[in-house]
Amino acid sequence: MSTPLLSLERVSKNFGGNRAVSDVTFSLKEGEIVGLIGPNGAGKTTLVNLITGVQRASGGTIRFGGLDVTDQRPFQAARRGLARTFQIVQPFPAMTVLENVAAGALFGGERTSRADATEVARGQLEFVGLAAFADRPASALTLAGRKRLELAKSLAMNPKLLMLDEVNAGLNASEIDGALALIRKVAERGVTILVIEHLMKVVMSLAQRLLVLHHGELIADGVPAEIVDDPRVIEAYLGGKFARRLKEMPQHG
Repeated sequence: MSTPLLSLERVSKNFGGNRAVSDVTFSLKEGEIVGLIGPNGAGKTTLVNLITGVQRASGGTIRFGGLDVTDQRPFQAARRGLARTFQIVQPFPAMTVLENVAAGALFGGERTSRADATEVARGQLEFVGLAAFADRPASALTLAGRKRLELAKSLAMNPKLLMLDEVNAGLNASEIDGALALIRKVAERGVTILVIEHLMKVVMSLAQRLLVLHHGELIADGVPAEIVDDPRVIEAYLGGKFARRLKEMPQHG
């Protein structure tokens, strides 16, 4: 059996007396698109913060490519191929769109010169459809444009695993369709994707597998058809009526 790209074993995070993540165990295989869902406050963003070194786990082990990375820092995660977007998009507003993406290329560690980073940045802007905005200030972009900029910054780091935190939040239906098309194109490059998403119609059509968090605990891990039938998930998150509607939807694959 091949080594998982990412594996978590009994990972926990405490904030004082509050346990935000509790004994979470799962793994991701190379090339998977996996959805991470659950109610507000379930611990989803905290879990991504632990994986990327933004916060330190209180217990458990995180491995990436077989290497123990439990205590890594964010710059180390980036250089190992772990990239993420943020739910609240905050580009460097005074910098151009191109400069924002070039900063991602430099932070990822593979590009050591500004010229190389700029070349990579131009390629990623072309990929996400922002090439025409390269020399404009990032502050001039719409929300949908800023989301694409965030994606381009992450891709400029040449990730093996890309974690997308609420990438569709605030977008209209047309913009969501465009975002999903981009995510699928990223997956075609061989990048493994973990997507945090509240829009169940989106995650059902995109993800091959779903992880469900509730009160910091992983209560389900399976294909979408199994998840919408899981009594624990229905009670904690979906509700019976919505679960029945989801079962009628076309799913990934």
